[in-house]
Amino acid sequence: MNAVFPRNSILNERHIALGTKFESSWNGMPLPQFYATDPYDEVTAVRSRAGLIDVSSLQLVNVTGPEAVTLLNEILTSDVDKLKPGQSAISNIVDENGSLIDDVLVYRNGPEDFRLSHGSGKLEEVLAEFSPGRDVTVASDGDTHILSLQGPLALDILKPHASIDLATLAYFQHAPATLFGKPVTLARGGYSAERGYEVFASAADTVFLWDAILEAGKPFGAMPVSWQSLDIVRVEGALLFFPYDMPKGDETPWEVGADWTVDLDKPSFRGKEALVRRKGEQRVVQRGMEIDHHEQIEPGAKLFKDGKEVGSLNSSIYSRHLMRSIALVHVLPELGAFGTEFEVVGPQGSFTGRLVKTPFYDPLRLRTHPLDER
Repeated sequence: MNAVFPRNSILNERHIALGTKFESSWNGMPLPQFYATDPYDEVTAVRSRAGLIDVSSLQLVNVTGPEAVTLLNEILTSDVDKLKPGQSAISNIVDENGSLIDDVLVYRNGPEDFRLSHGSGKLEEVLAEFSPGRDVTVASDGDTHILSLQGPLALDILKPHASIDLATLAYFQHAPATLFGKPVTLARGGYSAERGYEVFASAADTVFLWDAILEAGKPFGAMPVSWQSLDIVRVEGALLFFPYDMPKGDETPWEVGADWTVDLDKPSFRGKEALVRRKGEQRVVQRGMEIDHHEQIEPGAKLFKDGKEVGSLNSSIYSRHLMRSIALVHVLPELGAFGTEFEVVGPQGSFTGRLVKTPFYDPLRLRTHPLDER
């Protein structure tokens, strides 16, 4: 396996014991796409109890030093200096044409100390281009693993074993702590549209923590969750996945509904002029779609209106929880009204789909953003 994949999770043996054949990979790391358990049973656990997911295939980069803020503000679309230590935020990177080339979760640990988490985009290439000559240190972190416990009972499971009061940790906040006696960083967030927590730990402690979390979660009905189920819950929550929800490869934040990550009030940053220019040039809009079919529609299906191709189906699932075939799609702006119907054409045939508001699950996002925290 090591000869084929440059990166491997320290939890691979645990994944194999759970039945995976490592059916897919991401960022050079094999993924437990499926376990022996039914993915929909795993979704039920996440929605009603808790599920533990190994998301260590995310890539981590530490950026530290006196010019860390200056560097990051030059390459990211948001203003990282608005973050206080202990806060995090989603940002993006665009090229000189304003096209998305990566999405990044920025964690601010201190005034000059940042951790960046990203997927399969070009963050590290851009850092290598912009950091030389600056008083800053950029270091990839190949040791830290990330365990994500997602679900309404996640707090109940972890709180007795954490050295900090997890109940006071707000969404998109993080803090150093110990968990089951091991040094970690605990962050509130995730990719499931549920309340959840991410555990950043050294490889040396990760197997112990995986086992300890599942053991503590047994009385609560917690279980390991595969990437197949992670994909289901993230689409139910209408959470985008770079680059699968950017099929053209040159979409702007305006076209994928990520305008909230762009701060045009901050000084010049890479691609800012192009973003200003392209703000009024949207070729597509991001929407959710319900499809009249009893199965998932294959990603890449085309959308037609009055016989003309007018959009694409990007991420899709069948949601047993919602009893719907649903998808994240791009359509022409003039056809983006909710309720608009399209013909969805793919390898499985032709079906009727209509635009609906998102997120599909928990439309007011009360699970992740309770009213008493707003």
